[in-house]
Amino acid sequence: MRRRLSTLLASGALALAAVLGVASPAAAVTTTQKLSVLSSWTQTSATSYNAWNNARLNKAAWSDYAFDWSTDYCSSSPDNPLGFNFNLSCYRHDFGYRNYKAMGQFSANKSRLDSAFYEDLKRVCATYSSLVRPACYSLAWTYYQAVSVFGSVAAVKQADIDRAARLLPDAERRAVA
Repeated sequence: MRRRLSTLLASGALALAAVLGVASPAAAVTTTQKLSVLSSWTQTSATSYNAWNNARLNKAAWSDYAFDWSTDYCSSSPDNPLGFNFNLSCYRHDFGYRNYKAMGQFSANKSRLDSAFYEDLKRVCATYSSLVRPACYSLAWTYYQAVSVFGSVAAVKQADIDRAARLLPDAERRAVA
């Protein structure tokens, strides 16, 4: 009886893992499985961002997938221009670029990765006061254009940041100067 219950529970857990698309420790992750998870974590939606962020906070659970979690955040552009925190948006963008490149699938996914980056940045901006949001949205657009055209936020120049700063209310502008 006890053995039968254990067997039943074990097979139920394996079936659930299969339905959820989770690889068991004994099974190697296939390229298809890795691309499926990678795709689900690099969409433009907040749900996709949240799934990626939850995995980022629990990387050990995804170790079988051998994802590249390295990042330089916003490359040589400021991670927090004018105090707007773009760190995690840049991190997820790096994650998508690095992993799709490693899988030889980058060119087919670059446009979506860049769009997801822009949506992430706009979600960051939406958390700020309506008084400073125009400056944040201006920077989000600039960062998006840099990756979309050049493939790197390194193309963001100080003049771009200064232009966005002019959209800040006077008190805010003095605070970041």
